[in-house]
Amino acid sequence: MADTPHNGAEDGDRARMGRLILALRSQGVTDPKVLNAIEATPRDLFVPELFKEQSFEDSALPIDCGQTISQPFIVGLMTQALKVEPRHRVLEIGTGSGYQAAILSKLARYVYSVERYRTLLTEAERRFKALDLQNIITRFGDGGEGWPEQAPFDRIMVTAAAPSEPRALLAQLKPGGILVAPVGRGAVQTLVRYIDDGEGAFRRETLGDVRFVPLVEGVAREL
Repeated sequence: MADTPHNGAEDGDRARMGRLILALRSQGVTDPKVLNAIEATPRDLFVPELFKEQSFEDSALPIDCGQTISQPFIVGLMTQALKVEPRHRVLEIGTGSGYQAAILSKLARYVYSVERYRTLLTEAERRFKALDLQNIITRFGDGGEGWPEQAPFDRIMVTAAAPSEPRALLAQLKPGGILVAPVGRGAVQTLVRYIDDGEGAFRRETLGDVRFVPLVEGVAREL
């Protein structure tokens, strides 16, 4: 009987992904559903060719338009903090590479993602199609305004730093909903979880220091 062909590259990727998952678990990302979603999402498809070799490292990497694909630990931490359930509708502010939306799509019923850079959005949509992620709905627009036509949402994730409490986005949460966002104007921001108390007020929980690009008003002009 002939031997089954052995793909060393795939085995290497699986081993590196396994090490990444162990690293995330050791840092406190322990929700099995979140870890399974990260493990099932090929991060190397979301980074520029120049950085493919670093895809499975726990570090942020540059993408087009001066933006970044977040460190896997931060992706895991924010996803875990959001407490997404299978029937939830999730709003993501800042599609970027599409990596975070792809992970959320494995946990939620629908993901609505807004991006201000058309170049990034086009590339992310191409990746979603290639991966057959049919429950992600995208929009080119100002993320700070959210997506009022589709509100309210069960969960909202903001992947750029809001200068202050994101009130326009909080207003688009369902009663009992959760919003996770980096908040602050400096190089280092505070990751905050807002939990709607069902009566129009929010409980605010701080989750640690993070570094994100700023949330900018309007849509970007690209050459």
